[in-house]
Amino acid sequence: MNERFVGIQIGPASFVDEGVDAVLDTLQERVGVNVILLGTVSWLGLKIGRSISWRIDGWPDHGVPEPLEVQGGSYLADHPEFYRNTSITNFRAPDEAMRDRDILEMVIPGARARGMKVIPELMEPLFKYAGHGSANTVQIPNLVQYMEVDYLGRIGGAPCQENPAYRTWWHALIEDHCRSYDIDGIMWCNERRSPLDQLVTGMAPGCFCRHCLVAMSAGGVDPEAARRACSLLHSYFRRARAGEHFTDGALITGLRVLLDNPEFLLLERHWVRRNKDLDRELYGLVKWCDPALEFGLNVWNRNHFNPFRKAQWPWAETKDYADWVKPITYQHQSGGIYLGEMKQLHATLLRDLAPAEMTPIMYRILGLDEAPWDELMGAGMRPSTYVGGQCRDTIEALDGELPVLMGIGVDAPRSSPDQAACTPEIVYESVHAAYSNGAAGVIYSPNYASMRLTNLDAGARALAELGI
Repeated sequence: MNERFVGIQIGPASFVDEGVDAVLDTLQERVGVNVILLGTVSWLGLKIGRSISWRIDGWPDHGVPEPLEVQGGSYLADHPEFYRNTSITNFRAPDEAMRDRDILEMVIPGARARGMKVIPELMEPLFKYAGHGSANTVQIPNLVQYMEVDYLGRIGGAPCQENPAYRTWWHALIEDHCRSYDIDGIMWCNERRSPLDQLVTGMAPGCFCRHCLVAMSAGGVDPEAARRACSLLHSYFRRARAGEHFTDGALITGLRVLLDNPEFLLLERHWVRRNKDLDRELYGLVKWCDPALEFGLNVWNRNHFNPFRKAQWPWAETKDYADWVKPITYQHQSGGIYLGEMKQLHATLLRDLAPAEMTPIMYRILGLDEAPWDELMGAGMRPSTYVGGQCRDTIEALDGELPVLMGIGVDAPRSSPDQAACTPEIVYESVHAAYSNGAAGVIYSPNYASMRLTNLDAGARALAELGI
């Protein structure tokens, strides 16, 4: 990627609140942005609304300083011809401010007039996602029929990606974007939790819906053996979390249950493969619509904070189904994210190890070099070591064959007042760290609606110093 790429993630609310021309002028002339990564379909306030953490972070220095309750959905015009092969057809956002408006039709003409790219950004999960400002209700008729089913037979909280109607709906949604609008590509983010993720976080693993049972059998997994394995492992994790004494300790006992039940490992591998298959399908669909369109992967920070996920999601394989990647490195927020990830492990498998003692070891395992456990929440992660380090490691893992666009956190929502806050210095240093370690560009994230212009100004200053 030889051309300049300075992107920003932004939702419909900002353009409605501040006006399309005013926002585009500010982003181009003041911030130096030339790529708009626009949320178009979501039920998550973080993607489509105003700040979701205003009670902790206050309001930014632009936009409307009032809470906005969004119902979510599609912020595009209806194109029913693309959805004839799926039963999910009634999902246009009912929000009053966007009624009968199409966010891409609103933004594309002004962006084109300014020489700016427009790339819709889409994300799984779409509906219920802790920390992302989920809508209170999802008003899609019959959506419950597509939900995951855990090993106990209970309907879960997210549609099953193996369900043909839901998977076909994603295919239709991507084709609709690519064929109906003059866009430059798609940025796709897939943040679904695997069965192992579910166990570690205290959930009953799945999915065991009828479609998954068929897919398991076709993939060489015995569904009933996998169900029994899930039951035994779920029992272990619940007992570990409850503080039950294990003669051989929590880690050895957990490994014993896992190794005694290899059907669970087969299920986990099967699930991960099918999850990645969706990424590959969408990449191929975009290229079939127009080979010139870009397909970028917006990659979960848990993939470098969790040792299991880091092993399961190697960067190298994305060379086959992406044009560029964006590692999520929201530096000021990341201390809290890492702590949350590790607390789940320290409540179960690593229960017998003090977090402060384990942290330097886990840092070595994950390739991190950050503040001690007790300081991490308030310190966040350093731009030079975290943003720069992840950039360098990603480029190396990709053998330099894919452009790496670093996701720079600008006022990413905090979960508590003691979590590190974003500052101009953090943004300035992060931009420098990205480019000095070989980044092909940066993407300010996760949503312009919560970003302070004073923090974005610092990024613009760094870009000017770098001659970008």
